[in-house]
Amino acid sequence: MRGPSVTPFHAGEIGTRGAARLRAGRPFIGMHYGQPSAGAPPAAIAAAHRVLDRDPLGYTELVELRERIVAYYAASHGVEVGLERVLLTAGASAGLVAAYAAMFRPGDRVAMLRPGYPAYRNTLAALRLTPVEIDCGPEQGFHPTPAQLAALTPAPQGFVVASPANPTGAMLDARQLGALLETCRTRGIRVISDEIYHGISFGKRAVSALEIDPRAVVINSFSKLYRMPGWRLGWMIVPADWAAQVHAYLINMFLTPATLAQHAALAAMDEREDLERWVRIYERNRTRLIEGLAALGITGIVPPDGAFYLYADIGHLTRDSMQFCLRAVDETGVGLAPGIDFDPVNGQRFVRLSFAVNPQEIEQALAQLAAWLPRYRDAESA
Repeated sequence: MRGPSVTPFHAGEIGTRGAARLRAGRPFIGMHYGQPSAGAPPAAIAAAHRVLDRDPLGYTELVELRERIVAYYAASHGVEVGLERVLLTAGASAGLVAAYAAMFRPGDRVAMLRPGYPAYRNTLAALRLTPVEIDCGPEQGFHPTPAQLAALTPAPQGFVVASPANPTGAMLDARQLGALLETCRTRGIRVISDEIYHGISFGKRAVSALEIDPRAVVINSFSKLYRMPGWRLGWMIVPADWAAQVHAYLINMFLTPATLAQHAALAAMDEREDLERWVRIYERNRTRLIEGLAALGITGIVPPDGAFYLYADIGHLTRDSMQFCLRAVDETGVGLAPGIDFDPVNGQRFVRLSFAVNPQEIEQALAQLAAWLPRYRDAESA
């Protein structure tokens, strides 16, 4: 192999072991991946069934879905987005690859947050770009500061920001995001805003980068709020003068997104009551999981503003989060994501738990962990 090496996504090993448990008829509660356990909204499923009966499902990009996305930005963010700026993607991941490839040259430096989504770092490396990590720990609420961005020397060519963020759920308000984007503007740094968790927030609205900087590149997805991870569909908003070239990257690399998914997503976008009901379930799960973990002695958690994760400090239990997660899935059937996926420097003392599951699974996971942790402590101290 001649390509750059990239770090494995360690949560995948947890998923493999969990799947083996299920095949063997043993229980598994999947809190390791960032995917809702509930399926797509009922209207989306019904639309998919109707389309299967009448459509040959060739390559296509639904204009109706792009128009609906334009309407979403006008209604939710007060932003007018020209139709030509809306590009459909085969999941947010395809949008990220196309953005990196189109916006930067090999060797360019792109800043990102640590802890942060591992594919930011690993996709940069795979495309021969250089990730520049900004350490944003719990002591600053996992929020980056303009001073940190301004201190990067030389200025990076790009900056990837996510709000709400993975794995922490930290969210930037308009003032915080505006200060970061202003620093980028003055230093000539191109902005990619990952907004795939928009719509999943607790107590305040997520601000789109487009409300502040109309030339920011925005990536979004149907995998989180719309509960359609396996349908592999997302979108990008790019400046009008970049649209044709970025689309050329997308169509050459990925052709078009799945046609069936596009029809289903068009229906899903209007299922507001169903979508909001699940966000309320996530909020209750969040409260219950924080309380339950605190009762188990796991208290180092900054409550998330959005998304559906807890990023928990377990440094009092282990300095090997991967080993902890492997033992947890093998011995309890509870899948957790090791912090080393998100932070190669400090992640040994953290785990991420997804609470995008049903409330019964939250209770089952807490009960399993409560029974197991004393045995784990005893084995570690032996």
